[in-house]
Amino acid sequence: MRAGIVVAAQPGVEDLAVQAEGLGLHSFWVNDTPMLHGDPFVTLALCAKATRRIKLGIGVTSPALRSAPAAASGLASLNALAPGRIICGVGTGNTGAHVNTTDPIEFVVAALLGPKAAAVAGRRGTGLISYGLLDPAGWQALHDARRGAAGALDTRPDSYLTAPLYVLDADEDPHGDAVRDATGHAVLSLLAFAADTAADANAFVERLGSEEREAVQRLLGRRGTTAAAPDRHTKLYSNYLGRIPPQDRDLILPSLMNALALVGTRDDLLTRIATLEQAGVDELLIQPVVDPSTEMAQLAKLLM
Repeated sequence: MRAGIVVAAQPGVEDLAVQAEGLGLHSFWVNDTPMLHGDPFVTLALCAKATRRIKLGIGVTSPALRSAPAAASGLASLNALAPGRIICGVGTGNTGAHVNTTDPIEFVVAALLGPKAAAVAGRRGTGLISYGLLDPAGWQALHDARRGAAGALDTRPDSYLTAPLYVLDADEDPHGDAVRDATGHAVLSLLAFAADTAADANAFVERLGSEEREAVQRLLGRRGTTAAAPDRHTKLYSNYLGRIPPQDRDLILPSLMNALALVGTRDDLLTRIATLEQAGVDELLIQPVVDPSTEMAQLAKLLM
């Protein structure tokens, strides 16, 4: 399986893109999270100028936050800097000067809404990207939905899985502090989403178990807000997808770690990843938050 990296958008991460390219990784992605991180187009422009081979992706941009013409202009401009190396993920998310219209830009649809989003990808002839979907049967269902809607456009575009990854040492606690630090950003993002939308009709939080719902309430209290407060979004998403503070380790529940993160010994991980590859996942994207240089090297060693 191919391997890639996803990080928060900000000037300076181009150095990580250079390192990822040197390690032989296939792609380097940044999140599009306005008001929380930097601008992905500026960030990828810096990465494009600093690299020569690695694919550069936005995962994902939301049509609700950026107008289609502005996003298209930004992508075409990036394509002028890195011809044929640009990937654009499109989805709801959790939160024209010199342009190139000749070289292709790869588009993928975020499968955050399951089969409905996969059907959109099929109708548009694009690939899929999903966060934390570690169930091979789930991927098979997404591909079935995409193929069912594709018709003549069924060209088997690529699929990307974004998930935290941690390689356990022999006899290491799979739920210890080191593992929580490496995977906690994914768990906290889910809890923050559940808390942010808890006042909505058919709220996501109601699908969680009692322990997870209690963690959502603790998170709200810890951030000093409520599910209906107008300031809840900025308070809940502070340090979004960054390394968690030690005081939040208790919120990183084993049930959610097991659901969202790839944790295991080298042999365990290779077996799980091979199963996901058989289910149609083409590339694994990890987000290193503790020691990015070391974590990127570990990913390259594991999969390459």
